[in-house]
Amino acid sequence: MNMVAAFSIPIDGSIVGLYLIATMVAGIMVRKYVGKVEHFLMAGREMNVYLGIASLAATEFGIVTCMSQAQNGYAYGFAGSTPGICQAVAMMLIGLTGFCIKPLRDSGVTTIPEMFEKRFGPRIRWAAGVVIVLGGLLNMGMFLRMGGDFLVNIVGYSAANADPSAGPAMQFITTHALELTMTVLLLAVAVYTILGGMLSVLVTDFLQFVVMSVGLIAVTVLILVNVGWDKLVTTVDTKYGSGAFNPFANPLLGWSYVLFQILLNTAATLTWQTTIQRLLASKDTRTGRRIFTGTSFFFVCRFLIPGLWGMAALAMLAPSDVGDKTLLAMPKFLATVVPVGLMGLLVAAMLAADMSTDSSYMLTWGSVIYNDILAPFRKNRPPVSEKRGILYNRLIVALIGVFLLIYGLWYEMKGNLWDYLTITGTIYLASMSVLLVACCYWKRANNWGAAAAIVVGAIIPVAFLVLEKNWMVTNAAKKEVSWLSENGITSAIAGLAAFGCAIAAMIVGSLLKPKSASPSAAEPAA
Repeated sequence: MNMVAAFSIPIDGSIVGLYLIATMVAGIMVRKYVGKVEHFLMAGREMNVYLGIASLAATEFGIVTCMSQAQNGYAYGFAGSTPGICQAVAMMLIGLTGFCIKPLRDSGVTTIPEMFEKRFGPRIRWAAGVVIVLGGLLNMGMFLRMGGDFLVNIVGYSAANADPSAGPAMQFITTHALELTMTVLLLAVAVYTILGGMLSVLVTDFLQFVVMSVGLIAVTVLILVNVGWDKLVTTVDTKYGSGAFNPFANPLLGWSYVLFQILLNTAATLTWQTTIQRLLASKDTRTGRRIFTGTSFFFVCRFLIPGLWGMAALAMLAPSDVGDKTLLAMPKFLATVVPVGLMGLLVAAMLAADMSTDSSYMLTWGSVIYNDILAPFRKNRPPVSEKRGILYNRLIVALIGVFLLIYGLWYEMKGNLWDYLTITGTIYLASMSVLLVACCYWKRANNWGAAAAIVVGAIIPVAFLVLEKNWMVTNAAKKEVSWLSENGITSAIAGLAAFGCAIAAMIVGSLLKPKSASPSAAEPAA
């Protein structure tokens, strides 16, 4: 199969360039409305339903999501979209019932740890902030890398495609394409996020949602026309049998995977800071709940559409074209079938997806650092002025960007990307979801149980990450593999252990603490 990309600099480059200019101008123009820290972090809590749906949908579909779910489609068939179904159901039920999110929005807090302080005290707020940022930044560490990998493979400007006869400038670009692409992506996102904060994010998210939706639909229709639905179904059925449609029948997934995805996606709906920030920035609780229900079905599309792209790559590419780098199968395939013009729209759509995700995530983790981790250091000092508070937040966002660039270049992604994303997310999802439920609905919950849940919930996934990366053995096929995977200890098993132990720690820790003789400040007398 012809593996030469169809990207045309005059045509496709112009489309991408116009989109980038429009996004940057729109994002920067709203900076004059940022006069307070609340404007920078929460857009003044004036988000309506439709802007909230567009912003949340744009935020939660980035190139990293597209790459991970395309890899799942390539490796598991339709069963790889199981996480999307789990999250769609969770968002619909939580939005309809208001479970946890109603008391959370009613509390008027800026971040989840701030709510924990009211029940468990300032130390738990600080510890929760640390764990959230640790899990969030490690989770986001692959975003720039995946965006760079996608773009350099789909446009063909990579070291593997370098032309020896090209001039020094072009040779430098192709040799360092990944590093240059990651840097440009970071700078583009950082400029308007640092200047306009959440206001810029919301304005650009709406524009990016439109461009992203058009691009995703157009490319999916192209694939269905050129490849055909029947061929997609036949290919995965031949390759994986019933396991391509039923995750319980897939030997690489199974009951532990499905149960973990149910817990993980429910926890993410309740406590993933980028999702919750839309709830907290909404006009009121009712608006926040409608944003959840209105966005729920999108999460099926978020997983299924890139999954179809991955299945098309499985049907059309020869195994030799992919090798063991299944993560790159989808962009390699798209580079062969997307024509000039539509290629520009596709790249613009993927940039839209990536920029909206990166900007929201950088702002989200920055808000936790400012509000929860640095809060104790501002105690007993004069209040920080709004101008200085905005400056501090901008510096935090900039430092997060530098970390992401360095981490993305340093950390080599091995294995399944979705497994990496889920286990890093579990570092804080396991404990924070338990704390939130207990905070809202269990009167016996206290700071002992909260502290125990935070520690246990974080240690297990962190230990898994370290051991999976470093504890290597030689298997029967004379290949070096992780000892954990060789012995059946998957990310799903580690994730289930983290959730189970966090729940147990909350219960045991809370019950072990002696009852106070008098009501605490966090639990006033009725």
